[in-house]
Amino acid sequence: MNDYRSSSEPTSIDHIVFGIASTAKSWPRRKEYVNMWWNHNKMRGCIFLDAPLDNDTSHDMPPICISNDTSRFSYTWDGGLRSAIRVARVVSETVALNHTNARWFVFGDDDTLFFPDNLVKTLSKYDHNLWYYIGSNSESYVQNRHFSFSMAYGGAGFAISYPLAQVLSKVLDSCLERYTHLYGSDGRISSCLAELGVAFTNEPGFHQMDVTGDAFGLLKTHPLSPLVSLHHPDRIDPIFPNMTETNALRHLYKAANVDPHRILQQVVCYDHWYSWTVSISWGYAIEVFGVHVFLPDVLRIPITFQPWLKNRIFDTFFNFDMRRYHQEPCRRPVVFHLDRVYSTKDGITSVYRVMEEQKCTFGLSSPRRIQEIKVYSQKLNVDIKQVPHFITTPPTFC
Repeated sequence: MNDYRSSSEPTSIDHIVFGIASTAKSWPRRKEYVNMWWNHNKMRGCIFLDAPLDNDTSHDMPPICISNDTSRFSYTWDGGLRSAIRVARVVSETVALNHTNARWFVFGDDDTLFFPDNLVKTLSKYDHNLWYYIGSNSESYVQNRHFSFSMAYGGAGFAISYPLAQVLSKVLDSCLERYTHLYGSDGRISSCLAELGVAFTNEPGFHQMDVTGDAFGLLKTHPLSPLVSLHHPDRIDPIFPNMTETNALRHLYKAANVDPHRILQQVVCYDHWYSWTVSISWGYAIEVFGVHVFLPDVLRIPITFQPWLKNRIFDTFFNFDMRRYHQEPCRRPVVFHLDRVYSTKDGITSVYRVMEEQKCTFGLSSPRRIQEIKVYSQKLNVDIKQVPHFITTPPTFC
């Protein structure tokens, strides 16, 4: 019997059970994504495949579970994938694993990159004894308009509290028969939860990442909420210059392991001597503008990326404030990417360097004269009750 209500101890990773959807075909090439965040000594859950693997000896990865047959269910979306039914049933099959002391069930795809410390902090805001369905929708206006603005998108990952998951798992199969016309698994889960009277709770730290190309703009201006997840890493450029996709992601995780709650958190500083504006996205990159820029303008997301679809003007609409990213590199802010980060007895030092040299002309007061910036900080300990306004920046941070 689950004793999720009997303990008053804070929520930890021990209270979370993961259900990750994959396939026998995609798992061999995508398990590296899961390996970046999975800790087999602390985490529980399963990778759900559609068929057994010929050979899998990864003892430090989640166990493999084979999904049950779904041929009895109807699927009527023209041109869609009926595997959406199997993926939706990952919810009930994860609950059926009957793990003890579970408070939350967290679901994602095999290319969902979780940041476990921040996942725990985010879920700790909520009473796990109540019914909660937590995640985020798409960055794309068209995707949300087409599928739903009030649905937790599966690739971003979503969480369901234990008591709600228990109820949902009992009615899921009968509910799936009513939603044969929907496209994806997440739409089915959202609809079945709506029938139970449960609304979607949006947490901006979950990221569907329905973009392609250079995701710098999205990562550089992350909301002031813990980074919980990223998705579609193989649809965007490597997030650090001069690195492979995998090495770039591991580079980000190195910083996240040093100070998980501060990763990607943005701080803006003003240098009055040179009239510079300095925007720090901790553990990732720094932008230095050669002029003073109003804070609301700095916080707008620079359009460095391409839309998921490119057929209509609406495909370029996104659900956030944006700013132009100049086509001429010499007219953009100077960008310094994370080079290294380390801890000392006095705090944390992160070092950022120019990794993409531009042949620009500049004067003595230009930030282009700088090659390296060091940021000194203390490890950020989040009071989760203050989220999303939890960042209290020390005056000496900049």
